[in-house]
Amino acid sequence: MVFSSAVFLFAFLPITLLLYFVPLFGKDEKKEIGKKNLVLCLVSLIFYAWGEPVHIFLMVLSIVFNYLIGMDIENRKDQGKSTKAVFLFCLAFNLFSLGFFKYSGFIVNNINSILGSEIEYAAPALPVGISFYTFQILSYVIDVYKGELKAQKNIVSFACYVTMFPQLIAGPIVQYSDIEKQLTKRRVTGDKFVNGIIYFVKGLGKKVLFANTIGAVYTEIMSLGDVKELSVVTSWVAIICYTLQIYFDFSGYSDMAVGLGKMFGFDFVQNFNFPYKAISITDFWRRWHISLSSWFRDYVYIPLGGNRKGTPRTIINILIVWSLTGMWHGAAWNFIAWGAFYGILLIAEKYLLKNILEKIPAFFKHIGTMIVVMLGWVFFSSESLSIAFSFIGSMMGLNKNGFTDSQSAYYLSSYGFAIVAMALSSFGFFDSMPKLVSRKYYRYLAVAGYTVVLVLCIAYLISETYNPFLYFRF
Repeated sequence: MVFSSAVFLFAFLPITLLLYFVPLFGKDEKKEIGKKNLVLCLVSLIFYAWGEPVHIFLMVLSIVFNYLIGMDIENRKDQGKSTKAVFLFCLAFNLFSLGFFKYSGFIVNNINSILGSEIEYAAPALPVGISFYTFQILSYVIDVYKGELKAQKNIVSFACYVTMFPQLIAGPIVQYSDIEKQLTKRRVTGDKFVNGIIYFVKGLGKKVLFANTIGAVYTEIMSLGDVKELSVVTSWVAIICYTLQIYFDFSGYSDMAVGLGKMFGFDFVQNFNFPYKAISITDFWRRWHISLSSWFRDYVYIPLGGNRKGTPRTIINILIVWSLTGMWHGAAWNFIAWGAFYGILLIAEKYLLKNILEKIPAFFKHIGTMIVVMLGWVFFSSESLSIAFSFIGSMMGLNKNGFTDSQSAYYLSSYGFAIVAMALSSFGFFDSMPKLVSRKYYRYLAVAGYTVVLVLCIAYLISETYNPFLYFRF
């Protein structure tokens, strides 16, 4: 089930809100929060089982196992016993679960390729969202082991944290420390609920009206044939469309998750901050998928030593983190190359280009950053490295298919305005518009605007069948 579906909008969400807000314990706040956590936990399991009925058993096993491990680690600490062996066992269990489902087929295929063997292996289906909820669980266990958090003694509250449907299958990756207190004490005010609706409708508009529309153009171009046969302009139009699609797709979903969280009283971290406004690769990754960058910083980069152990070690740490970031996104060499690509660029910015970049005007740094980001999306979106390099060859004119052709003229004339409008929106251009409107009328215009967006989204969902979500495969 996805947020941008009729089943979710007209059945699942209304029923969930009704069950969540029906009081059962009067003024007993503790019991009422417990009831709300239980409702969220149960409906979240139904939400997940809607598309993954088999893999729900893996999730429940993971919840029970890590809950017991957290309790055991804390009990051992209280008794003055060593917790290292238990922690390492827990770490191995979680990473093995993720690795088995996500990487076992990739490993076997590469062994066959390298050794020339013919090992027959049917890779298991990848559970949706396993990368997200595994990282959330790991943040909890690691913080309990380090003594930075107390273990959660209520298994329903812990299960609620892991399964909470707004961020279950596609993030943001919510660290346990961010919502520990909210699991036992939270309030939903009228303003907060309305703010949640605004976030949700805004995200729904990004996903349905922008990402789906521009994504269909990218899909159409890529279905024309071999990427080697694309002209320079057509190939650039394609990657620009994908660049816009993945931003509006993922940031839209994150906005919907934040909005839903607010409706239930939770404050989740923001996952995007207009990344296409970035003036460097470092700046880009401070703005894109912020929760993932923060997770790798807190649980991999800093424990490895960060930048505290000299330049050579810092470079190695950066390469490790970004290779793992690439692998987290998918079990394929193009994702590993994508991660290494950014690792190398960040090292170059930090040590080789720092003095040069400081002298370049911000406008030109922004243009350069966006070109590099789009080249990165070629690796990310391609099914293999060979296709990625062929695509880049077309973009650079190396495949000798000409600078422009009838296809590029068609796509520019048909979608040029939409591309420009979406690009401006991704830069945050339209977010400054409310400042030009009188406060007296802004509230009315906002209500009218978001109502129109919601109606348009519903009309689209009823009439169209193209409604993919890119990050489901991660």
